[in-house]
Amino acid sequence: MINYLIFFMNRKCRRGLFLKLHLTSFFTLVLLSDSFAQQTGADSLFRSSVLTPVNSFTNGVEGPAVDREGNLYAVNFDHQGTIGKITPTGERSIFVELPVGSIGNGIRFNKHGDMLIADYTKHNVLKVDMATKEITVFANEPKMNQPNDIAIDKNDCLFASDPDWKGGKGAIWYISDKGKVTLLEDNMGTANGIEVSPDNKRLYVNESLQRKVWVYDLSKKGKVSNKRLLIEFPDFGMDGMRCDVKGNLYIARHGKGVVAIVSPGGKLLQEVALTGKKASNIAFGGVDGRTVYVTLQDQGNIETFRSDTPGREWKMQKHK
Repeated sequence: MINYLIFFMNRKCRRGLFLKLHLTSFFTLVLLSDSFAQQTGADSLFRSSVLTPVNSFTNGVEGPAVDREGNLYAVNFDHQGTIGKITPTGERSIFVELPVGSIGNGIRFNKHGDMLIADYTKHNVLKVDMATKEITVFANEPKMNQPNDIAIDKNDCLFASDPDWKGGKGAIWYISDKGKVTLLEDNMGTANGIEVSPDNKRLYVNESLQRKVWVYDLSKKGKVSNKRLLIEFPDFGMDGMRCDVKGNLYIARHGKGVVAIVSPGGKLLQEVALTGKKASNIAFGGVDGRTVYVTLQDQGNIETFRSDTPGREWKMQKHK
């Protein structure tokens, strides 16, 4: 294209029509070139690749989350009870060691930049000051089986899934921005992945063993109502979920080795094939919010792929 432009500019065009024809040809080539670039970029979307080495995390790898600077975090890096950090340049390290006996699962960031971690062994949600690395108990509820995954709304209130794997049942809890814990629903199936819609008017919860995803109407005060089935899968399990800014739900299909993308209306839009099979959770990040990170328990690592749409939580962080 550059060579063509130089050639064109050096031509001695005697007639305006001849010049007009050359201009038309030039801009036609530009448009064709741009179109080709867009198509090539589209072809690279939704293709997963390995980000971290196999077994760099334990088989308890979970809870990916990205901070405002683009650093990626996940639990159980190198050994259980840690939070691992991966910088945008690919440097890997242990960010913090959790208190003795604590093991993390889901991770989220609040509007102050604090890291919130579901500590399933001690029935806690932990808070990490990112500057000092001080760890405190943000919320505790002994009646929980465990806080497994957590979702956060625009007001920094949390929703925690609480599966009882042995009993095949579960519950969901509401945690205010002050750390007060309230039971939202009991007698569910094995509640696991949980997420809030971009408009904060819906709460999504999946039941892993029952292979169902439920959607609730969500009030401004964190109350749920009008429970209905969003989608049910015929096989394999489910784990963590995240929404993009359009409200599409990205679901880690544990055992199947895919991320299922489901519309707000419950239609399966597509499945993104992964290298590993036991996908445990998902997060959006990258400079434009369209890089998706997936934790794989059978591989003990993280994979990544590009989406055509930014993540809800990434956008929320950028506008805080």
